[in-house]
Amino acid sequence: MTSAVQSPYSSEQIAAWLRGLLTIAWADGDFDDQERQMITSLTQDELAPGVNLESFDAIEPEELAAILGVGTPAAENFLRTAVMVAIADGTYSKSEDYLLHQLCKALGAPENLLEALRHTLPQLTGKTQTPVFAPTKPQLDALHPLREWLDGLDIQDPRVARFLCKMIPSQCPFERDIKLFGRKVVHIPPLCKLNPLYEQLVSLRFRALSYLADDCGEDVSEYI
Repeated sequence: MTSAVQSPYSSEQIAAWLRGLLTIAWADGDFDDQERQMITSLTQDELAPGVNLESFDAIEPEELAAILGVGTPAAENFLRTAVMVAIADGTYSKSEDYLLHQLCKALGAPENLLEALRHTLPQLTGKTQTPVFAPTKPQLDALHPLREWLDGLDIQDPRVARFLCKMIPSQCPFERDIKLFGRKVVHIPPLCKLNPLYEQLVSLRFRALSYLADDCGEDVSEYI
């Protein structure tokens, strides 16, 4: 898919940007078949035709910094999208946290940028994945600078916008039925609003959709 909108980023920068987001999405290695198909599609649509998940080459923080620059607007906007992708599925794993901190260090972001988010997560000994939960009032106050920083994301490229529309669920990913031998044994209600950055996720997806529809003139019905 092509767009008449002039992007401020080079093709090399966008390829590195999307590889970085896929690296974050792939960090915990926990994919079902549907997620594998989606990421394969994202790779083929936005990186290069014929590239598949099995041959996808994760990008190192140093390589990303060499392409996006250190302390540049491109690097900062990439980090904003990386945080959103990390918590888009409602979980925040130790592997995602480690990789994000490495990216912040390589790209010249403050080392304490993600501390507020890390402190809202319960520590689960022996488990690799940590569910996002509703923070207390002091934790909400601590998240305020991070929220403002995330809200500063400027979407200026249709390829990044399409990626975000596909990666951020249009509906809450938490609501589901747990079945045993084909029968429902428990229903988990929608808990999206327990995600401390839920409003930022919704806002980002909406801005990406608006950018594609209003600025790029694209049909966004497939993302709704």
